[in-house]
Amino acid sequence: MHVVIMGCGRVGSALALRLIELGHSVAIIDKDETAFLALGDDFTGQKVLGVGFDRDTLIEAGIEKAQAFAAVSSGDNSNIVSARVARENFNVPLVVARIYDPRRAKVYERLGIPTVASVAWTTDQVLRRLLPLGAQEEWRDPSGNVVLAQVYLSPKWVGKRVGDLSEAAKVRVALISRFGGASLPVRETVLQEGDLIHAIYQVQDRDLVENVFSTGPKD
Repeated sequence: MHVVIMGCGRVGSALALRLIELGHSVAIIDKDETAFLALGDDFTGQKVLGVGFDRDTLIEAGIEKAQAFAAVSSGDNSNIVSARVARENFNVPLVVARIYDPRRAKVYERLGIPTVASVAWTTDQVLRRLLPLGAQEEWRDPSGNVVLAQVYLSPKWVGKRVGDLSEAAKVRVALISRFGGASLPVRETVLQEGDLIHAIYQVQDRDLVENVFSTGPKD
C-alpha cells in the first residue's frame, strides 16, 4: 500500500525504511531538506519538501491514493493537524499521530485519531524494567483499550489450568514462553514453573489482572 509519513526524524526515517523493506510505497515529508540524509542513498521512496498539513504538499506526496498516514514530527500541534487533514479532507483510512503530551493524546483519541504518546509509553517501559513485577506491556490497540502484556505469574499457579487463570483474571492467554520456545495454549494447558505468560486484556482490568496473577488462585 502507499503510505505518507510526515517528519523525517529518527522515527520517521526508520519507519520509512522499514515500510520500503516490507514492500510498500512510501512518501516522506519534511520541511528541512537535510533531514532526508537520514534515509541514506539507497532510499527508493519519494522525498517531499514542505509542511505536512499543507494541501499541495500532501497531494504531491500522493495522499489521494494513500491507504495510511503517519504524523511523527517533533511537534504535537503539527502532527495532530496533519493527521486530521489526512483523515477528514482526504479520507485516508489508517491514520496515526505521534504525541509527546499524554494529556493531549486522550483528547485526540476522542476525536478519532489514534495516537502514540511517546512520553507515556517510554515512562511505562522504564518503570516496568525498574519494577519487574506486574504487567509489562508489549502492544496496545489504536484505541488504547486493549493491551497484550507479559504478566508476572506467581508460583502458586503452577499445576493449574490456563482456563482457570483466564476466568479468574478476565484475560485471554495468547502465548506461553517455556524453555526457550513458545506455544499457543488451550484451556486445558497446565501451567509450569518458569512459564512466561503473554495475556490480552482490557486496560481497565489491569489492576485485577496483576493481582490475580501475583497472588495465585483462590482456595
